[in-house]
Amino acid sequence: MLLTDSDKAMLDGADGAATAAAMDLLVRYGRALDAERLCDVRNVAGTMTQPSPVKAQLVREGGWDKAYAVINLDSDEDLEIPAMRVPTCQLQQSFGPDSEGIAPYPKEMIELQSDAESFYGRKGVNILATCTPYQVGNIPVRGEHLAWMESSAVVYANSVLGARTNCEGTASTGAASLTGRIPCWGNHHPDNRRGTHLIEARTKVDGPLDWGMLGYFAGGLVEDERPVVTGELGQPDLLDLKHFGAAAASSGGVEIYHLPGITPEAPTTQAAFGTAAPVPEAVPYGPRERRAVYEDLNSQGDRTEVDFVLLGCPHASLDQVRETARLLEGRTLHSGTQLWLMVPRALRATADRNGWTAAIERAGGRVLTDSCPAMSRSAPPGTRVFATDSAKQAHYLPAILGIEAWFGTHEDCVSAAVTGRWKGELR
Repeated sequence: MLLTDSDKAMLDGADGAATAAAMDLLVRYGRALDAERLCDVRNVAGTMTQPSPVKAQLVREGGWDKAYAVINLDSDEDLEIPAMRVPTCQLQQSFGPDSEGIAPYPKEMIELQSDAESFYGRKGVNILATCTPYQVGNIPVRGEHLAWMESSAVVYANSVLGARTNCEGTASTGAASLTGRIPCWGNHHPDNRRGTHLIEARTKVDGPLDWGMLGYFAGGLVEDERPVVTGELGQPDLLDLKHFGAAAASSGGVEIYHLPGITPEAPTTQAAFGTAAPVPEAVPYGPRERRAVYEDLNSQGDRTEVDFVLLGCPHASLDQVRETARLLEGRTLHSGTQLWLMVPRALRATADRNGWTAAIERAGGRVLTDSCPAMSRSAPPGTRVFATDSAKQAHYLPAILGIEAWFGTHEDCVSAAVTGRWKGELR
């Protein structure tokens, strides 16, 4: 693999042992991928602060320097971790102090995470603590090379914003933070961003539920390739595209998609596939396919009593918080049902200021930050059945926590929280 003089200097220790270990990791990683070179990145989104028993042991042995060396640099050396070389943010983590007494999550893990935030904040890590960094200020520009983790964030960055990143891991983002470099392969190359499959929506796609179902269909069809979607799409907003990408990255491994006339790299269908490439025959997504996806997402149980309603995956936007407050105005949750709305902490502050948090809490709901039940593997005690408006959570949480799932609209979920029963249906 071709290394620049600067790469070689970092590898040889010119910027310290930790940076040398980071560059060594990237060289090994790049060679395994058969990458010809590294590319510059000035935007890294990774995970450093989320606690675990392994991290707790490493911190006892050698502090957060050792934890970063082992987990984020794949190194057993005793390293002093310098400040991050390039802008770096922390993605979603585990539950924080606002969950105490609400989520059954160990207090010692909350304290360990708070200690991690202090350490990494001093090292230049921006503790955004969200799976949607683009909702709270980290908005890359078209063509910018990134090193991001988190499947729903990666697919949004590539597809909606036109930035360039693969779905990186804890170690590769840790190394990129100290070097400003990442192997140049996959989505960093224009040829690897072109569409592979054409899907034609032959039924109206309108609102987050439909966009989530269409994404779930697309991911299951293309797996880890690149869908181009045309048809009755209307004008999706941030929430629609957030749900579409998250679902496509859950049922499949989609990291980039194209919506001709909507997403930046696809002014036309032909452009999405490349000017010289043939456009494949369209796979239809009509009423029958829509119904099949809905039934699939609602096939993970049969109890209609709902113990838990989960909203905000990926983390809720301000529009979702406001809508939840509106739907709960003057209503009270069922005595046996809890409602959690997961948001970035930065947006929680705005929700507090606007009175939306208070309205949700008056009804008995909770607005929680930083994490989600899937990430922290934690739901209200005794939960057997949950309801969600997120195809991603309906896909993952039953397997993670062994509970049943219902999937429906935002309104269906709030109704379940108030009545304690699932009455959603496909309209």
